[in-house]
Amino acid sequence: MFITPAFAQAAQSGSGAAGGTAGIIANILPLVLIFVVFYFLLIRPQQTKMKSHKAKIDAVKKNDQVVTGGGLVGKVVRVDDLYVDIELAPGMKVKAVKATIADVIDPTTAKPAND
Repeated sequence: MFITPAFAQAAQSGSGAAGGTAGIIANILPLVLIFVVFYFLLIRPQQTKMKSHKAKIDAVKKNDQVVTGGGLVGKVVRVDDLYVDIELAPGMKVKAVKATIADVIDPTTAKPAND
């Protein structure tokens, strides 16, 4: 029962070479379109977000308010190529890797904690 449809399909696909390449293109085209949509909806926005984050981290300077990846908020005291010294409280400084800074707080848009 299963052999007969297989013979019918084999006879049909061997009839023309031009139909075979068109069939391959028709099968690959949806995959290419899915990849293009995937690229523009997911990959490209993530790359631009990473570029802007890297630029923001590279622009960190003394007296900037920063948030680390662990959620610590503090003021930058010293900036090095690889490390930053962050003052979390008066007299309490920590050394952090620059790449662990999650965000730089803009003082003009920052709201007080109690509001």
